[in-house]
Amino acid sequence: MLYGTDCWAIKKIHARKLDVAEMRMLRWMCGHTRLDKIRNEVFRVRLGVACISDKIREGRLRWFGHVKRRQMTDPIRIVETLTVDGRRSRGRPKMTWEERIRQDLLDLHLFEDMVDDRTSWRRRIKVKDF
Repeated sequence: MLYGTDCWAIKKIHARKLDVAEMRMLRWMCGHTRLDKIRNEVFRVRLGVACISDKIREGRLRWFGHVKRRQMTDPIRIVETLTVDGRRSRGRPKMTWEERIRQDLLDLHLFEDMVDDRTSWRRRIKVKDF
């Protein structure tokens, strides 16, 4: 389920659907259904797995560290998405990968300059299993 998630600008609704699918799989692995009324934390502790949303964030931040550390003469350029006739689409702007990274950094109280120290960076973004 995590293949390619490092580059997703994932929305809350998609993260929620992944969480639901993960819990269905964990319950199925343990041979229980929702009718048994066993809390999600019990399954996580029993199987020793972390939340998939946290693992996605860890992968995204790991990829961010890789991109940030690479040596490149030309900086990365972000091109705005335009419609066929050259105008922007209506409504709220789409969530970009950079905006999602900024949000992740704020949530974990991290800064972009922490990326340079690889061991410290990996230790800070690592998700703790149960």
